[in-house]
Amino acid sequence: MFYTKIEATHLDFFIKTLGKKNVLSGKNVLDYSSDHTEDLIYPPEVVLFPESTELVSQIVSYCNSNLIPITPSASLTGLSGGALPYYKGVSLSMKKMNNILKIDESNFQAFVEPGLINEDFQNKLSEKGLFYPPDPASKGSCTLGGNIALNAGGPKALKYGVTSNYIINLEVVLPNGSVIWTGANTLKNSTGYNLTQLMVGSEGTLGIITKAVIRLISKPKYTLLMLIPFHELSDSCDVVSKIFLEGISPSSIEFMEKSALEIVQKTQFAHIPFELSENEKSYLLIELDGDEENKLLKHAEKLYSIFENFNCGEILIAETSAQKDNLWKMRRNIGLAVKSYSAYKEEDTVVPRNKLPDLIKGVKIIGKAYNFNSICYGHAGDGNLHINILKENLSDIDWNIVVKKGIREIFNLCVKLGGTISGEHGIGLVQKEYIDIPFSKEMISLQKEIKVLFDPNNIMNPGKIFPD
Repeated sequence: MFYTKIEATHLDFFIKTLGKKNVLSGKNVLDYSSDHTEDLIYPPEVVLFPESTELVSQIVSYCNSNLIPITPSASLTGLSGGALPYYKGVSLSMKKMNNILKIDESNFQAFVEPGLINEDFQNKLSEKGLFYPPDPASKGSCTLGGNIALNAGGPKALKYGVTSNYIINLEVVLPNGSVIWTGANTLKNSTGYNLTQLMVGSEGTLGIITKAVIRLISKPKYTLLMLIPFHELSDSCDVVSKIFLEGISPSSIEFMEKSALEIVQKTQFAHIPFELSENEKSYLLIELDGDEENKLLKHAEKLYSIFENFNCGEILIAETSAQKDNLWKMRRNIGLAVKSYSAYKEEDTVVPRNKLPDLIKGVKIIGKAYNFNSICYGHAGDGNLHINILKENLSDIDWNIVVKKGIREIFNLCVKLGGTISGEHGIGLVQKEYIDIPFSKEMISLQKEIKVLFDPNNIMNPGKIFPD
């Protein structure tokens, strides 16, 4: 694939358009060459920091005319390599477009820019008694634009849904530089094709999101958080369906292998506020929320009666806000702990939740067959399992060739169980070679045609989702 190499004339245009302070080149770009994905490094030729839609439009139009590839980025917390400039060119950082433009309390809507940090947004809404549920593990650093690009979820997706459930309208700069709004600022819209939802999860391959209109809900008044240890791995998964059959709808049900918490403890990424027992193999972190405290307590009592039929240990209930924070910090830091412990490959699998026991069992069998260890954790309530495959003492040949065969078997198992190969991390670079597993040739061809229609010069985040 041919692209134009960035030269002095191009840099001059970028500096003239954005100002020198918003253009990085030379060795300064190395900080923008990697994200949280494995050990991938793809440095851009230049990093640009636009501060308005108009400037984004000018940059994109120029790059399209000159066949310069553009990779949108911001905080670089992704786990699929989606924000890495595979073909060099421009890394278009949206981190300076980070404003809350308006909170419309009467319509329960917010107007935001894509560089806004997820947790900053949530905190501002909380002051007003409002709530935006999508809460990825990296919510303290990830941006709303990145969340939209990947259709991010998080623990609360179980009860409240993923990012796509809250995006009403988007301002997008198309690859030719033109600016469109994809929909209307209404809760209902059956007017033509749903371009808003097409953009959500498109990983920056169709255009650059510059503004978003987000649906909000009321913030729940109460939360109850409990940690349940299990002596058998299968029990912690089997119990999930029983919870829903009893009419209980937790806001989160998080699964953690004991080995995941051991690594958190070893790496000191978070304090483990309880003693890890030899008899316990896995844990569920369950959160209930709502506006009636008595109702939450009754549901907690029901949960206790359910757990009595399973082989579980002593149940821990967080009694203070600090205890809740410690437990959530423990869960949210598993990924970072694993990353610091060993080179790894993280696979973001998802199956119907009643098939989760089959998936975990299959992962362990496949691991033995291909001689790799895995650490599993994730969102048990919606069947979303994060499988961290550790390099440890594997040779480079085993790591780069043999393990990939095992990953393909895992993905085939996911599809066989009625699931797919990514629940919330996207496809990006690392999963694209497996895209033939969930999709037929016809489906892949159709999606590629959509890409060509939007981006005939293929400048927008090229090399992602589909094999070249």
